[in-house]
Amino acid sequence: MRYAWAGLALALLAACGPAQVNERRIANADSEPGNWMTHGRTYSEDRYSPLDAINTENVSELGLAWSYELREPRGAEATPIVVDGVMYVTSAWSIVYALDAASGRELWVYDPEVPHERGASACCDVVNRGVAVWNGRVYFGTIDGRLIALDARTGRRVWEEVTVDQSRPYTITGAPRAARGLIFIGNGGAEFGVRGYVSAYDAASGRLRWRFYTTPNPREIDDAASDSVRDRALATWNPDVGAWLESGGGGTAWDAIVFDPETDTLWIGVGNGAPWNREIRSPSIEGRNNDNLFLSSVVGVDPDTGEYKCHYQETPGETWDYTGTQPIILSTLTIGGAERRVLLHAPKNGFFYVIDRSNCGLISAGSIATQTWASGVDMATGRPIENAEARFVSRTAIVLPSPFGAHNWHPMSMSRQTGLVYIPVQEMAQDYTSDPAFVYRPGRWNTATVHAPLPEDRATRAAIRNSMQGFLLAWDPVNQREAWRVRLEAPWNGGTLATAGGLVFQGTLDGHFRAYNARTGERLWDYDNQAATMGGPVSYAIDGQQYVAALASYGTLFYLPAGFGIPNPPTEPQRGRVNVFRLGGTAQLPPRELVRLPVERPPTIRANAATLQRGAAVYTQFCMACHGFGAISGGVLPDLRRSASLQDAGVWAQTVHGARAANGMPDFTQWVSDGDAEAMRAYVAQEAMTLYAEQ
Repeated sequence: MRYAWAGLALALLAACGPAQVNERRIANADSEPGNWMTHGRTYSEDRYSPLDAINTENVSELGLAWSYELREPRGAEATPIVVDGVMYVTSAWSIVYALDAASGRELWVYDPEVPHERGASACCDVVNRGVAVWNGRVYFGTIDGRLIALDARTGRRVWEEVTVDQSRPYTITGAPRAARGLIFIGNGGAEFGVRGYVSAYDAASGRLRWRFYTTPNPREIDDAASDSVRDRALATWNPDVGAWLESGGGGTAWDAIVFDPETDTLWIGVGNGAPWNREIRSPSIEGRNNDNLFLSSVVGVDPDTGEYKCHYQETPGETWDYTGTQPIILSTLTIGGAERRVLLHAPKNGFFYVIDRSNCGLISAGSIATQTWASGVDMATGRPIENAEARFVSRTAIVLPSPFGAHNWHPMSMSRQTGLVYIPVQEMAQDYTSDPAFVYRPGRWNTATVHAPLPEDRATRAAIRNSMQGFLLAWDPVNQREAWRVRLEAPWNGGTLATAGGLVFQGTLDGHFRAYNARTGERLWDYDNQAATMGGPVSYAIDGQQYVAALASYGTLFYLPAGFGIPNPPTEPQRGRVNVFRLGGTAQLPPRELVRLPVERPPTIRANAATLQRGAAVYTQFCMACHGFGAISGGVLPDLRRSASLQDAGVWAQTVHGARAANGMPDFTQWVSDGDAEAMRAYVAQEAMTLYAEQ
């Protein structure tokens, strides 16, 4: 069923009328603090709620008001949208839900029926970060690249447009934005080999109005808004040699797209290169600029036409997967005695940027996490002061931040009371080595880097795990300095919400949902949300009652490759939920259903050291991104050490070669031989034997 609804619930919703959100309402969102009408609540996307009924004095009385179980248990990263008493939220596989925001009663559900084999093109789980609501319709993107408009009252589809070439591994995970009668949407898939762009569609008809490509076309003009800067961008790439000529160069805009009514600009956060490794993507030519515009940049365009206005490139010649797609906050700050309209950005590379919204000029940059790739930013040029060895051209480099970033997609917030920005920060290192045998493989991971497998020694693994740190950081953007920092139990923690009650809310990887004093960082409230709480929390009010909402699920990127770094991997049936809180709430989540996951004795596979090394290399290249470093799953996708197919060489080979493609397991026939599949089975069996001995 594409949609379903409850008759009584629809009748109640119809009595209120559909969600008539427009640009005027969003621009005046502070006059409606009980609603959360767009991704960051206002067009500034500062994720600050003016509601203060829940505050530092009474937050300890916060309890569960209601909980709704999502239909898919995979990663749930959405920011709920709440308009006139109705909550709109998305979950894994791009399913959309409309719920009564006071009770959690289901109003309707729309399943776009994404083919599950499309999951093989999703780098970071089949997630979706939410919807846009505009003039009685709900808009969302799907993991297979469609943009869909639904009737907000009934959940019926109004129109649907395919926004990508579906023969290529594009995905959409980000939330669309709405302004000027247009719906703005980007896409993802750089690691798999695509060319990024942002599109604007007519909200009423679904007609494409403009498109801006974030990497240049080396062969011809595109008849797109970006044509005016094609030559400027092309002058920063190798025009004759490099994997980018086949891959498209990456630069996908998969998250941050922010409308700025004050400067009449649409701000786009642009992603990493494809492949990551610049010297394979776009080999350097002596005397020629090789910055690869507009990778890892913030780009401003005209919201009505898509015409280029300005840009600031945060990581020139990006080579570490340092995306610039992280959330953007628009603000006005007093700097040097003058008011400045600024853009605040904390991308993966570990710097916090304050950028002038009038011309993209850099005002200041501060370091929010340990970095080894650069020692600072040269304010005369606006360029990073790089450590040349970090580029791993001729040797392995251990680099901070890792591809997970110092800050990733998890939303940051800014308090209008404290003037501080609250950022989920993490510190993890990564080894990078240029891949001498790189071959572009369409539709598969194409980073042109190799990374060492986890060491066999358990003590060394524990040391690596303990070195991975997560923090909640309160940052002063005017003075570019830390106000306070809270060490968390794990990296990869959730987005933040600041409120007029003097609070900051944040979820954690290991299942907590917490409230802190916004001025001091003191923890004031802690709730067991029973699953990773990654998305942006929101606050809204109905009939004078303030609520705080957050999604909880096992899933998201960290639960795929980095299972060994999770403090308490899930050992219970997986669920995804919307959990909503209010003062005096007395609802209860069902008890945890802890289970013991047995390990069958692994098969004994005769393999010499060279075969095991080859198996580890093949596993790392093709399987690690989904099934975990060292075959240690985070619990979302199967732990191959426990897989029944490990016992049977034939079944294992069939799985590697496409037997489960309909379930989202890629077909590696073109790239993994029978011999390599068996070497990989030997490697996983070795890891399984260690687990078996430890149980």
